Amino acid sequence: MTARAIGRRRCVLSLLCAAALPACGARQAASHDAAATDGASVTTIARGLEHPWAVALLDDGSFLVTERPGRMRRISAKGVVSAPITGVPRVWAQGQAGLLDVELAPDFARGHRVYFTYIEPGDGTAGTAGTTAALATLQDNALRDLKVIYRETPKIEGSANLGSRIAFDGKGHVFITQGDRFDRMRAQDLSVDEGKLMRLDMDGGVPTDNPFADQKDARPQIWSYGHRNGQGLAFDPRTGTLWESEHGPRGGDEINLPRRGKNYGWPIASDGMDYSTDRPYPETVGTSAPGMESPHRVWKKSPGISGMAFLVGHPESAWNNSLFLGALADRNLIRLTLDGDRIAGEERLLGDLDARIRDVRVARNGDVYVLTDEDDGRLLRLQPPKAAH
Repeated sequence: MTARAIGRRRCVLSLLCAAALPACGARQAASHDAAATDGASVTTIARGLEHPWAVALLDDGSFLVTERPGRMRRISAKGVVSAPITGVPRVWAQGQAGLLDVELAPDFARGHRVYFTYIEPGDGTAGTAGTTAALATLQDNALRDLKVIYRETPKIEGSANLGSRIAFDGKGHVFITQGDRFDRMRAQDLSVDEGKLMRLDMDGGVPTDNPFADQKDARPQIWSYGHRNGQGLAFDPRTGTLWESEHGPRGGDEINLPRRGKNYGWPIASDGMDYSTDRPYPETVGTSAPGMESPHRVWKKSPGISGMAFLVGHPESAWNNSLFLGALADRNLIRLTLDGDRIAGEERLLGDLDARIRDVRVARNGDVYVLTDEDDGRLLRLQPPKAAH
């Protein structure tokens, strides 16, 4: 074979490999096409991800990304996408279900542990599954010593409203959102997992100071309840306050600041409507109810909010003191301007991409990273504009 023929053969193989997502192992970096939006620089770090759900930022500049069908990948700082990481447990990928959130442990630099959530298939009964959280050690491109720390019990039918975001309070606890699984009144029942925010010790144990730890017929892991489908969860680094973004029904997307033992109303108190009738659900008595907390913010037209992240501590940035949220239905990135806990303004970014924004994370240097949820999903970096002086 001539050198020219060999070169042509290599070129064809390279194109085939780039087209096949998992089949050819590691993939080369996508071109870093830079664009500008609202004064920010936007760069494509990588593409070709199949419905990516979450991204974690590693200290060496690389990224850990989950793909909903059940793969976890590492992306280098230059955008090279690895072959699937081994050791990921079996995932039930149906509808909204699959491999979901991923977070680095607070002591990741020392122990290389990662926390992640996924939907685990049921045993025996067809169509049942449950939200599950696990921790494992990341060694090169493998997960080892996997330990399940939370398991929705019992597993039930349905592939919607699964929740599945993770956050750490820096005090030895991990918080996990559990959706209502489209069975609304379970969110008000303390004896079941669905529709709750869970608080656990870092190894999965139940903290003795959880609000219902000693209450008969209540799940001891529960921190707060009356939640529909928590799709974003983050602690404000300035104050330590926990914020949760909740995917509502038709209208009624909201932000809550979940506090110990409080009831956040769903479905008894809600601004949302039934998708099929465009009327309140039968259980809903109004937008508020006695003994139930009102949302910190509500959108009458649901943007389809998803992942969230704070950008604080960067006075040089025009986006300092902001909360970012992905929007799936509105297909943009929401930036909320914060004055303490007060939401002082709202701006929409990346609308020109016309892409569902699934996750958003903020790096230590103030850069913003987002994932687009699509067959050819992208990891993007936004470099904020400078603050005016």
